[in-house]
Amino acid sequence: MSDRSNDQVLPEQPGDGSEGQARAGRRRSAGSRLWHGFRELVMIAATALVISFVIKTFIAQAFWIPSGSMENTLVYGDRVMVSKIQAGAFDVDRGDIVVFEDPGGWLATSPPADRGPFMDRVFSVLEFIGVAPVSEGNHLIKRVIGLGGDTVACCDDEGRLTVNGEPLDEPYIYPGDEPSSVEFEVQVPEDRIWVMGDHRSNSRDSRANDDGSGETGSVPRDHVVGQAFVLLFPLDRITWFSVPETFAAVPEVAP
Repeated sequence: MSDRSNDQVLPEQPGDGSEGQARAGRRRSAGSRLWHGFRELVMIAATALVISFVIKTFIAQAFWIPSGSMENTLVYGDRVMVSKIQAGAFDVDRGDIVVFEDPGGWLATSPPADRGPFMDRVFSVLEFIGVAPVSEGNHLIKRVIGLGGDTVACCDDEGRLTVNGEPLDEPYIYPGDEPSSVEFEVQVPEDRIWVMGDHRSNSRDSRANDDGSGETGSVPRDHVVGQAFVLLFPLDRITWFSVPETFAAVPEVAP
């Protein structure tokens, strides 16, 4: 009869702790996968926000239409995408629809929408990074009628608006509106644009802000944010904007 050594190695038996260690390892592995997945989602979201901010700052930005001054081309609540490239390397042209900063005193002072402190901060952040369309502040949207050096007048014998003597056929004007109920003739100063709303009887545009010189009613080019190139929402009204054919006949001003 032989003695058994105290250091004898015995087969593993159920309940000796090895299964618990395996379960703990699996839990750690699952936790690690969850953490890596969460980190990747955060990185993707952060990258998307950075891309959105860069696009909004340098390429394009969404805007919400807060009034009826551009009906029926644009109506209250429409969302448009505005290209900022046209405000820089490429320039705006007659007939373009542009968003610009208030040159001073065009917009009536009105209290901002009150969504509550928390939601106001949320919307401010979303607008800043370009996720939400800009709906407030000091921006306006109108159609470019004349460029620097152009002579814009209304009206000719047939009641039409003219640019450099060329009458405009304006199918985009709100049904029933006249090209202008106010007679005027101005020469647009250099580095400025003359803008008017499509709903002429409901638009405080260059006409309403000018003193007859063309200076106070025109918009400095460096105030132009960009050109509206597509109506994004509502979906049943998606439209790509182009320059109306009538502006092709407008003669250029001799330098």
